[in-house]
Amino acid sequence: MSKKYTGVIPPLITPLDTRDNVDEDALRALVEHCIAGGLHGIFVCGTNGEGVQLREGQRTRAAKIAVEQARGRVPVICGAMDTSTRRVIDNVKALEDVGCPCAAITSVYYARHASQEESIRHFAAISRETTAELIAYNMPSMTGLAFLPATVVRISQIERVVGYKDSGTSYGGFLQVRAETDAAFACLMGVTDHAMSALLMGADGFVPVLAPLFPRLFVAAYTAGASGDIVRARRMDALLRETSKILRAAANMTAAAKFAISTLGLCDPRVAAPQEGVSEAEKMCILRQIEQVRQLCAAAQEEWA
Repeated sequence: MSKKYTGVIPPLITPLDTRDNVDEDALRALVEHCIAGGLHGIFVCGTNGEGVQLREGQRTRAAKIAVEQARGRVPVICGAMDTSTRRVIDNVKALEDVGCPCAAITSVYYARHASQEESIRHFAAISRETTAELIAYNMPSMTGLAFLPATVVRISQIERVVGYKDSGTSYGGFLQVRAETDAAFACLMGVTDHAMSALLMGADGFVPVLAPLFPRLFVAAYTAGASGDIVRARRMDALLRETSKILRAAANMTAAAKFAISTLGLCDPRVAAPQEGVSEAEKMCILRQIEQVRQLCAAAQEEWA
């Protein structure tokens, strides 16, 4: 099993038009911007990509656009999360039809009885009926179920499950998964504030939504952590924590991310209905924090500032 899901893999926001359809030109521009900035992969239609909120067919369309624009230069992952095993299988097959090589899958959601054993059966069934590579995606704040480390270890042994993205709150659990899975199994940290310590402890990469805004910073942070440069990693950790304040500047984190990234001039900050975008006061806070990060980078005299 080759390990190709490594480095900085941003969970892209999904640019939308006024009818909540994917804005193709904007998405292509965003993918190209990420690749030009040296980011190592693309993850579309995750949580901040509003994958489960998109209109029928729009998730598959976003995946198709991303795959076409990437042209094999970086790996593309697409969220296939849904409320039942059969629905996820259908989602993965639709992604396969448009050439998307990898699907990220959570536990089922909107199911109060979901369990660890059900999640293992969920992945096993999906693997049997699909051909794409699969990434287990731990997102308990949205699904209501946190994968236990032992569960992820068992899921990692299922055919074509090639990695794990952890956006949960148990940092110790992530380290346990890393320690107890095969070296070829990609372990990706989904919480930016834990990224540097996770990289120093063997994580293969991380998944920061604001990487398109500061691509050189995030790539430099990955390089420091992956190379074991503790002194530089500590400095990067402080900078990455400052980027996280951008997301916390608004009540809706996805809206904050979309507004922040829209300042690049590549896309509109619109979020899927009925969500509200950021308020004028929140916009000002976000813009101030973006400038703060830029000034901190400049003060560090790094070329990625």
